[in-house]
Amino acid sequence: MNGFASTKHTARAQRNNKIATIGFYTLGALVMLLIFWLLFTILSKGLPALRPDFLIKQPEEIDAGGGIGPVLFNSFYILFISLFISVPIGLGAGIYMAEYAPDNKFTGALRICVESLSSVPSIVFGMLGLAIFAEYFDIGLTILGGGVSLALLNLPMLARVTEEAVRAVPGEIREAGYALGMTKFHVIRTVVLPVAMSGIVTGICLVAGRAFGESAVIILTAGLSTSGEMWDFNLFSPGETLAVHLWYVQSEAIVEDARQIADKSAAVLVFVVLFINFVFRFPLWLSNRRKGH
Repeated sequence: MNGFASTKHTARAQRNNKIATIGFYTLGALVMLLIFWLLFTILSKGLPALRPDFLIKQPEEIDAGGGIGPVLFNSFYILFISLFISVPIGLGAGIYMAEYAPDNKFTGALRICVESLSSVPSIVFGMLGLAIFAEYFDIGLTILGGGVSLALLNLPMLARVTEEAVRAVPGEIREAGYALGMTKFHVIRTVVLPVAMSGIVTGICLVAGRAFGESAVIILTAGLSTSGEMWDFNLFSPGETLAVHLWYVQSEAIVEDARQIADKSAAVLVFVVLFINFVFRFPLWLSNRRKGH
């Protein structure tokens, strides 16, 4: 009887395993189909009509045929400013929380605060940036305000992702470094960070894509206009970005080809986000491939 019960239990477990495997594969396929459908829907409307001059021409308020040159430049400029501020601070905070911070109530409360800030709506950070730059410092809506506000928006997520990536590194690797006489900082720099780099790069990709496509923060801190110049590096100029321009064209623009401009702008926005992920991940993939050989 015991052998029969054991055989029955094994058959049931195998059946459940097969059902679960089929279910998870089905869910994965459905998610992939949904992603590809969204990408195809957005890109198929904008890419066929996209021309190189659209990327460098000035936007038009009344006449048809405007481009996205200044707003596309502002998008990259503000993204660079936000990453320049948030990446060093976020990585440092994540490494501190994972490697140096003592395990007590204070650090536990600090982690809860960081996680809570990661889920705060972006409009709150936009209002914070508006209060700091437009009201307290009285410099108006500027590229600088947009970049710093986006950095504040991305800091909690980047710090939390970095901490989890560093904590996921096996302790045996650290102990091997200490056994060789390496200092803690040397172990972190040469052993821990290279192993955790995949998770860290994933976090940077997430915050970079979020920053490039953010609109609420930019509307409140950088404004709905540009200086009118294609390459304006002045940090105190207004800084309308591509995401804000897409919202404006879709909802309030009066040009006759507003729909076509919105479709092409959306295609460019999605393509750039995909390109950002490729730029960050390709060197990591190439490095892992070389190590594998």
